[in-house]
Amino acid sequence: MDSRLRVGEPQCIAPTGDKCGEGILWDEATQSVYWTDINRFLVHRYSWKSAEVRTWLFQEPVTCVLAASCKQVLALILGSGAMFWEPERDLRHDRIFQLPNWPTVRCNDAGVDPRGALWVGSMRNNVKEDGESIDAGGWDGVLYRIDGEGAITVMESDVGISNTVLWNPDHSKFYFGDSMKNEIRSYDYDASDGSIDGERSFFKGFERGLPDGSAVDNDGYIWNCRYGGSCVVRVSPDGLVDRVIELPVSYPTNCTFGGEDNNILLVTSASPESGKWERFGGGLFAIRTNTTGQLPNELNWVGGQHSGTALLD
Repeated sequence: MDSRLRVGEPQCIAPTGDKCGEGILWDEATQSVYWTDINRFLVHRYSWKSAEVRTWLFQEPVTCVLAASCKQVLALILGSGAMFWEPERDLRHDRIFQLPNWPTVRCNDAGVDPRGALWVGSMRNNVKEDGESIDAGGWDGVLYRIDGEGAITVMESDVGISNTVLWNPDHSKFYFGDSMKNEIRSYDYDASDGSIDGERSFFKGFERGLPDGSAVDNDGYIWNCRYGGSCVVRVSPDGLVDRVIELPVSYPTNCTFGGEDNNILLVTSASPESGKWERFGGGLFAIRTNTTGQLPNELNWVGGQHSGTALLD
C-alpha cells in the first residue's frame, strides 16, 4: 500500500460512507487502522496489508479508539464514557469512566498523555438514540483527565465542541481545540504530574472550515483536519500555516500517522448533509508525507475495581 501513495496526494483507501468517521488509531502491533462512525455506532478496522475492512456494531455512539498498554486490548470512548475492548474476541469490559450528565452531553475527542492517563473532551450531545444528527451548540463541554487509579480531574470547562487532544514530541506542550471558537489552544504541560498551565491561543480564525481532530509529527507540527474546509492544514510549532493539503471531501474529521514507516497521514471524514453527495464522503484517506508521526501513547489503567483491570496487571 505504501508504495502506491504519492507525497501529498490523498487516496481513498476505504470508501465506507461513514455518517461521521472519527476517533482514528494506527495499531502498530496488527498493522491496521481503527476508526469509528459516531452516528452509526460503528468501529471499523482496515488491515494495511490485505486492505480488508472489518466492522463492529455498538449500542451507542463510539467517538474514539485509543491504545492501551496490554496486548490485544484497546480503549473505546463512547458517548457515555470509556471502556476497554478486545477486538479479536469482541469482549467489552465494564466502564472505566462514566460521563456526568449523559445523554445531555456526550464524549467527543480524547487522547492519552505521556503518563498513560486518559483525557476526554465532551460537548452537548448532537446524536439522537437512533443515530440521527441534531444541532449541538451551547457551552456544556468539559475536558477531563482520568488518571490510572481512577481519579477524575476537570482540566477545562465551558467548552463548545472538544476537538484535538495532543502533546508535542518532547512532552512540554499540550494542545486542545474548541471547534465552536475556531481555535486550538496550547498549554505548558508538566509530565511529572499531568498538570497544564499558561493557556494561550495557538491557531485561531483560519478561514477554511473549523478545527476538528489533529495529529502531531516528529518535528512538532500539528496536522489539523478542517471540518467544512475540505483540507488538512499543517501548522508550525509557532502557530503558522506551513502547508494546506486539499481533499476531495468537504468534512475531514480526524487524522493520525501510520503505515510501515509511520509517514502516512490517515484521515477520516464525514458525509455531506442530506440532499448533497460526494463520491468519497465518509471515506478513509491515506496521504504519504515527507515526515513521520508520533506513535500513540498507551492508556495505563492500574486502579479501581473495574472488569478489565486484570488485563493490564
